[in-house]
Amino acid sequence: MDFTLSPEVEAYRQSVHAFVNDRILPLEAQASSYDEHENIREDLADELRVEARAEGLWCFQMPKERGGQGVGVVGMAALYEEMNRSIFGPVCFNAAAPDDGNMILLEKVGTEAQKERWLQPIIDGKVRSAFVMTEPHPGSGSDPAGMMVTRATRDGDKWIVKGRKWFITGAEGAQHFILVARTSDDPRKGLTAFLFDADQPGWRIERRIPIMGPEEHGGHCEIVFDGLEISEENRLMDIGDGLKATQIRLGTARLTHCMRWLGLSKRSMEIAREYIRTREAFGTFLGDRESVQIAMGKAAMNIQVGRLLVMNAAWKLDQNDFARKEVSMAKIAVANTLHNCVDTAIQLNGARGYSKDTVLEWIYRYARQARLVDGADEVHQMVLSRSYAKDGSDFWSWGV
Repeated sequence: MDFTLSPEVEAYRQSVHAFVNDRILPLEAQASSYDEHENIREDLADELRVEARAEGLWCFQMPKERGGQGVGVVGMAALYEEMNRSIFGPVCFNAAAPDDGNMILLEKVGTEAQKERWLQPIIDGKVRSAFVMTEPHPGSGSDPAGMMVTRATRDGDKWIVKGRKWFITGAEGAQHFILVARTSDDPRKGLTAFLFDADQPGWRIERRIPIMGPEEHGGHCEIVFDGLEISEENRLMDIGDGLKATQIRLGTARLTHCMRWLGLSKRSMEIAREYIRTREAFGTFLGDRESVQIAMGKAAMNIQVGRLLVMNAAWKLDQNDFARKEVSMAKIAVANTLHNCVDTAIQLNGARGYSKDTVLEWIYRYARQARLVDGADEVHQMVLSRSYAKDGSDFWSWGV
């Protein structure tokens, strides 16, 4: 692939960079910018979203005819990385999880009526959404096809849902939900995807689960279904296509996580770079010490390795390739790069990095989830192992 960006994407990248520098980064230093869950205050985010949209920096992942910018996955990689140089960045451009992945799925597989009803309000920033799949033990985690317990039972022209889900990101405050539930015991076609609205009866948020790190808007919630009724017209894709819908969504969503994490990795290194250039100890600047240079060089290299893996996977997705092993490799590498980069930055900043005088401690706590969400490292390593067992030396083949 050609790693040069199109003039259009490069212009967008520069505009996003400037918007983050001028409008978003200054807010991180103000305690009043944060809500009680350590995210940007929603009213403040709404103001920035209006500004970003007015400047044409809105929904880069969506087609232009729906109010987005239609830059493709490679373009998204460059732009999402720029956005998440700020811990507040992605939500301001309508590119934050879980809305980002939900919009991409609905645009790909929804009917025109479903896109108007369920997708367009998310694009327009009028509602937020959530993806409802993960369950507490003994239910589904990384193996939804084999372990999902929540069941949707057909009753005429509607479906009745009973069960329990948890760690549903953004559920508190979401209006539109994509639900995956069991509709048969078929090992591959036993799951079906549905759409429901927060105002419908028959479900409730049991609790907002406290977590180690700062939270996305809406938290990570446990949800109980005790008779939610979903009409047949709000079934997404065909009966039995729930696993397929999940795979379609997660293929790109895993990669967009990586794009954003690279931005946080770069931000961590920016903070470290500025500090070691000016901090003097024992008669020399930290940045002049060989051990510090080695740590910085290793981190910079690992970020670039992650960027190349992400761009390769993004390019394949733009070619309508599933890019399963490429996405898995990027997910493993970038999740670990994020953790290692912010850990390095904290170490070089010393007590300052451990304090709340910088955003490093925020990023550090956030980074630990990266090796778990959308498939733990070990799950993706198993995917790669199976791919290698099947393909042998062709695992590394070049496209022709």
